[in-house]
Amino acid sequence: MKLGRSFFNLYFFIISTFIVFSWALDEVWNSYLEQDIESYTGYKTMLFALGDYVKKHPEHEWEDIINGAARRFELPLKLMTIAEVEAIDHSHHRELINNNVHIYYYESMVVLDYLIEDTDFVITLGPAKMPTRPRVKAIYRVLILATFGVIIFIWLWPMSRDLELLKKATKEFGQGDFTSKAPAAKSTMIAPMIASFNMMAARIKRLIDAHKELTNAVSHELRTPLARTKFALQMLASVKDEEKRDKYQQQIGHDIRELEELINEMLIYAAFDNDKPELNFVGTDINELVKTQIASHDQFASSIELVNHAPQLMVCCDGHFIDRAVNNFISNAIKYGNGQVRVTISQEHDQCSICVEDNGDGVPDEFKSVIFDAFSRGDQSRNRETGGFGLGLAIVARIMEWHKGQASIGDSELGGAAFTLTLPIKEQKAD
Repeated sequence: MKLGRSFFNLYFFIISTFIVFSWALDEVWNSYLEQDIESYTGYKTMLFALGDYVKKHPEHEWEDIINGAARRFELPLKLMTIAEVEAIDHSHHRELINNNVHIYYYESMVVLDYLIEDTDFVITLGPAKMPTRPRVKAIYRVLILATFGVIIFIWLWPMSRDLELLKKATKEFGQGDFTSKAPAAKSTMIAPMIASFNMMAARIKRLIDAHKELTNAVSHELRTPLARTKFALQMLASVKDEEKRDKYQQQIGHDIRELEELINEMLIYAAFDNDKPELNFVGTDINELVKTQIASHDQFASSIELVNHAPQLMVCCDGHFIDRAVNNFISNAIKYGNGQVRVTISQEHDQCSICVEDNGDGVPDEFKSVIFDAFSRGDQSRNRETGGFGLGLAIVARIMEWHKGQASIGDSELGGAAFTLTLPIKEQKAD
């Protein structure tokens, strides 16, 4: 993969900052070199003390005293005349003058000439190594900068790679490729950003898909009753027979009710799909909830059997929405079954299951994978006589998603379909 321009810009900016900082430190060191030589060496102080000491002795003893001090302190000390000092070529040195001390320095060496007051003699120290803080050698500075450069490269490269991939995914998504996703991040600093983008992209894709599906389905669902209504109105204008007029009026009324039901279900599904309601998670007696639903449907089914494998089952959930999901499953079992319905309550580890079975014709295998999608019905012709608009099961799937559970379908021993709600017994943390 090619290195991104943004990575190079950031990398060179940081490295340049280190180089400038190093150069600035070197300049500061040089600007304070005079202070270092005078304040940190101690040489000048020693020369002052030695000069005061020799002045207390006869002049012919000065050279012996200086030589003795040189041996004692292991320093290159010697006594010279002013003429001898002036004869020395210091052109390759830089000179500092402080009172009666001349300081010549070159690289890390220093020579100090101290003129003994009221005499023609000079105490010379040097050349000696400057005992100041050592200058950072160029090679050391390069190695340090190179080390920092490698460390920064290793630190920045994963971040730059992740940002480039995120930029690419964002660009593709903006150009209409709603399947575009950023790959998993290698940098822990960028991982939350990529996770948020992917979550946002998935949400937008789902909304766009739902919008397309809704548009296509509504255009089909609305067209049929509207066409029937239009035909009935045209016939009313030409039919004189009261019996036929009543028939067409009843058909118009039926189509209007169908349109009203469709609009109501669409509004409910749209509300469920776009906004998650505030759920009230409380301990709910699943057995009581299921028994209440069975009792409310007894009049519509010849037989509803309850099989309870967990008689003392309390689940932390929103009872209102779970009740709605169970109601949908039982209603479908009655509608598509042949009079026999079985509801089974069970528990496995920390999961609760509610299975609703019927003895109808079942659901074709090719339709099971999409049965919980909005506007999906087994009858691909979307004949309204098959019942429903295909929104009820989509709403159930959304309710289970809110509860961190799932809705599934299988084949029943009774011969029909088996719809199952599975949800955790304890409340799950929201995303």
